[in-house]
Amino acid sequence: MNGALLVAGTTSDAGKSVVTAGICRWLARQGVKVAPFKAQNMSLNSFVTLDGAEIGRAQAMQAAAAGVEPEAAMNPVLLKPGADGRSQVVVLGRPVAEVGALDYRERKPALLRTALDCLADLRARYDVVVCEGAGSPAEINLRDRDIANMGLATAASLPVVVVGDIDRGGVFAAMFGTLALLSAEDQRHVGGWIVNKFRGDVRLLQPGLDMLRQLTHRPSLGVLPMLPGLWLDAEDSLDLAGIVDRAPGGAAHGREVLRVSVVRLPRLSNFTDIDALAQEPGVLVRWATRPEELADADLVVLPGTRSTVADLAWLRERGLDAALAARAERGLPVLGVCGGYQMLGRTITDRVESRAGTVDGLGLLPLRIEFAAEKTLARPVGRALGETVFGYEIHHGVADVDGGEPFVTDSAGQALDGCRADAVWGTTWHGLLENDGFRRALLREAAARSGRDFTPAPDTCFAAAREERLDRLGDLIEQHADTDALLRLIEGGVPAGLPFVPPGAP
Repeated sequence: MNGALLVAGTTSDAGKSVVTAGICRWLARQGVKVAPFKAQNMSLNSFVTLDGAEIGRAQAMQAAAAGVEPEAAMNPVLLKPGADGRSQVVVLGRPVAEVGALDYRERKPALLRTALDCLADLRARYDVVVCEGAGSPAEINLRDRDIANMGLATAASLPVVVVGDIDRGGVFAAMFGTLALLSAEDQRHVGGWIVNKFRGDVRLLQPGLDMLRQLTHRPSLGVLPMLPGLWLDAEDSLDLAGIVDRAPGGAAHGREVLRVSVVRLPRLSNFTDIDALAQEPGVLVRWATRPEELADADLVVLPGTRSTVADLAWLRERGLDAALAARAERGLPVLGVCGGYQMLGRTITDRVESRAGTVDGLGLLPLRIEFAAEKTLARPVGRALGETVFGYEIHHGVADVDGGEPFVTDSAGQALDGCRADAVWGTTWHGLLENDGFRRALLREAAARSGRDFTPAPDTCFAAAREERLDRLGDLIEQHADTDALLRLIEGGVPAGLPFVPPGAP
């Protein structure tokens, strides 16, 4: 087998990422060597590969679903939005520029060539490549330089399935409208529909599916039910609530629950750090934007951000700086991660990201931050709270620590990263909370400092929980999609003889 498929969506957050992951897991279970691919991703959630390349976190999750190691070719272009309407452009895992939307348009022809080269490379090494689109293919204002949806499909001769989110309503209109706004050439690639997030008896949906087929001459390739508790690696802030609202959690192992407030920064990045906390039994995680939402928390997490200086200003405008200082004064736990860690220091000198020069930090940790032009990208290993830990680093800020204790050390006890001063802790490492032993140790210390009768569950395994959810995605495709039709598209390529649906692209 040597095939490929593009999974597009009627909207952002329609379910492209999870459907792509589900198809990857289903194929991998059939013994197919499969890889994910997303030509262009706009996300503040990213991951570092073993060779130090930065890619979208969703593609790392999809690679895990496929049972393969993530690599830069799986997401050749990553856009990371900043505070000023500009985005950092990451190409093949390395930042190359900060651009505005119009400047980025001029780069797209060259980036399409890069994406096509990466796709061809993956197709030469894998049996199947499952591609994920971006946003909607019917964004007609962007079609002339599209590199992730129909621009990719036509250039690489890919068959396309379109996913629609029925939970939002209007899914049939969205599907028909998506097709009807495409040119005849683009329409030729669309081979069918997948309805996502359905609740209820599918027989009630059948008349609509039949009419959609009559109108578009394309079949439904599956009706996927809503999956509760699916918190896997959300792509963007549209799914922030899902991380905590749909996390499985469970009854407290001790007598009391532990309350964790996570500051919802405007330019929050790598918020997947919170996933492991949210799935802990007895841990109540909530997003916070007001001082009173920090007051009764047993642990406050100040997460990563794409715009440290701008989000620090927002923090002060909301009065959250005073709430954090009051917690530190009372000896109540605060954990800063990456950008959140940088905010906790005495000063931040930034001539790279915000170009703001030197600004005062929160002064809760004895360190100074200076932004380097070169981004640090690494997959380090160390020890923290008596446990071996793995993580990944994605940051420009470099810490000069002149007090406190190291938060992460090497096996000999020498400082590797971070700082702790009484109940205020910070690290540049993402992914620390995915280490089960470390997470339990952190929760035990937070509970002790807050006077909470809470005991972490001894057998919670984040890696096993993630695998179980990836298997659920594979089951979703196997049990609710027309897998024979999907295989025909993957193996046969662009379907022949599908008629044009007017009016077409303007």
